[in-house]
Amino acid sequence: MQNKSLAARLVIPGLLLFALAATNGIGAEQQSNNVPSRARMAEAVRHELAMLPYFSVFDNLQFQIRGMDTVVLKGQVTRPILKKDAERAVEHLERAGKVVNQIEVLPVSPNDDRIRVAQYRAIYSKPGLDRYGMQANPPIHIVVKNGNVTLEGVVASESDRNLAFIAANGVPGVFSVKNNLRVENRKS
Repeated sequence: MQNKSLAARLVIPGLLLFALAATNGIGAEQQSNNVPSRARMAEAVRHELAMLPYFSVFDNLQFQIRGMDTVVLKGQVTRPILKKDAERAVEHLERAGKVVNQIEVLPVSPNDDRIRVAQYRAIYSKPGLDRYGMQANPPIHIVVKNGNVTLEGVVASESDRNLAFIAANGVPGVFSVKNNLRVENRKS
């Protein structure tokens, strides 16, 4: 009988210690999930911007995260409603404390509209680049302002970046083309 009480005295504190350690582990995990991280906030902002209904290849939405909870929206859009929609979408994120909207609304111009369509056709019909046009959200964004074109986004290779630049330069009526396309980093 004395052996049973000794075993009980050893097992019960061991179980209590295990339960206490498990509880502390859960509490720490919950705390780390509640702490807003910049990476999680960046992913949430990126998702919200990509899901905007009027966001197209002719718009360029970018953002910066300052501190832990300030989101600065940047870029250019063809419709004023998209500027407001982007701000509203990010404001509703629980991690975003403050939103600074620096998105530029591009001027209305029939000539720029013509250039946009011509650029789209030139870039996304080019063999090798046509695969990008089949994506739900094509990665090459074409920003046209007063006849000047800027290519924004991410492509798979340096040759795709150069091919898009050459295609954009071949469109008549364009004053200049700036190639801001980035090559994605693939981890092997």
